[in-house]
Amino acid sequence: MSDSTHSQFDDLSALYENMASWPFRKEIETPSILETLGDVKGKHVLDFGCGDGTYSRILRKLGAARVVGFDEAEGMLAHARRMEREAPLGIDYVNNLSTELNQQFDLVLGVYVLPYASDQPALHKMCADMGRVLKPGGRLVTLPIHPDFDPDPAYYAPYGFAMTQTPAHADGTRVKLDLFYSDFRATVTAWYWNFASLDAALKAADFTSVAHINPMPSKYRTSAYPDLLRRYLETPHAVILDARR
Repeated sequence: MSDSTHSQFDDLSALYENMASWPFRKEIETPSILETLGDVKGKHVLDFGCGDGTYSRILRKLGAARVVGFDEAEGMLAHARRMEREAPLGIDYVNNLSTELNQQFDLVLGVYVLPYASDQPALHKMCADMGRVLKPGGRLVTLPIHPDFDPDPAYYAPYGFAMTQTPAHADGTRVKLDLFYSDFRATVTAWYWNFASLDAALKAADFTSVAHINPMPSKYRTSAYPDLLRRYLETPHAVILDARR
């Protein structure tokens, strides 16, 4: 991730903390990710691109033996470290992945990090960095932009954001993400990668299998879901990749 890419997040920590409570994240994304991860009790987990530390704190509370949060955005890390000081959970937050962390983790979680790889070399490097810290047999769970996201910028407006890409679904090109839920307003730039590019980057990083999973909490597989969430569940803006080494 380039300096210009991660610097766009330095002043957004309050927004990202607030986003954890947005309906599509609280009701769909978070439970889907946690169900994909499975039982984390006793496991060593790296939260790659931890942002404000929301998932780091969740994983530690769920019993992970060790949680390390990594992010290059100093503003995000400052917020995460402040939360750790105010309510200590034993989470370490770092701004670089030293070689001492190689093969130290059972799981790597990377929520919305692959969309900030701005070219193919950056995408491959990010996947390699997430792979090298995993123990043999470890897993990566990560969320890129869904290659089949709805290109209508208004489609995701009920969920607090809009995605604009011209032309839509062009591999390796920019996506403008406008965030406007509640009282917060922000715009960030992301990059779109299709399944072929994502799978190739993970394969190059020695992942032997990659599953593509549309976010769908188990409770909505067996019962009706609220109308508010219907359109998102039908065409989510992100996909879960479960990659194994």
